[in-house]
Amino acid sequence: MKEVLEVILPRILPRNIVFQCIAHQGKSHLKKSIKNKLAGWKEPDVQFVIVHDQDCADCFALKEELHALANEARRPDTLIRIVCTELESWFLGDFNAIEKGFHASLATKRRKAFFRNPDSLPNAKQELRKLIPMYQQITGSREIAQYMDIAANTSSSFKAFIKGVRRLCGDTAGDVYA
Repeated sequence: MKEVLEVILPRILPRNIVFQCIAHQGKSHLKKSIKNKLAGWKEPDVQFVIVHDQDCADCFALKEELHALANEARRPDTLIRIVCTELESWFLGDFNAIEKGFHASLATKRRKAFFRNPDSLPNAKQELRKLIPMYQQITGSREIAQYMDIAANTSSSFKAFIKGVRRLCGDTAGDVYA
């Protein structure tokens, strides 16, 4: 996730916005650290965004749980975004980026109804590996992210993430994305 965010955030944030991505060693580590990191951050005028894979969790319950942790840290304005179901869903929302990142032709695959709603795929990572057998999470994320088309991605959770970040920065034009 960090690899992807470090590529796409500079493309959507205003130039005067500085961001920092903090990676965690899994979802449980993220949840354990939210209260301490958010409450302990002393720099003024900082906004927080928490991005979490849905995996098999109930999306609404997960979002509520993360909001509760942010509220306990006195950061109720924290933007919480759930990736449905996993990061690879965002990639499958942009077949052009996959093709460019891996110098592959997926023309026959992209038309399948199966891929029209990438957020509904129960195992997007597995589906991406079927398309691109050499896909590895970190290097693959770097390869694909650099070609992602922010406006054309078909993943609803990607659109919601972009819209939320833009709104956080005061850009209401971002509302056209979801």
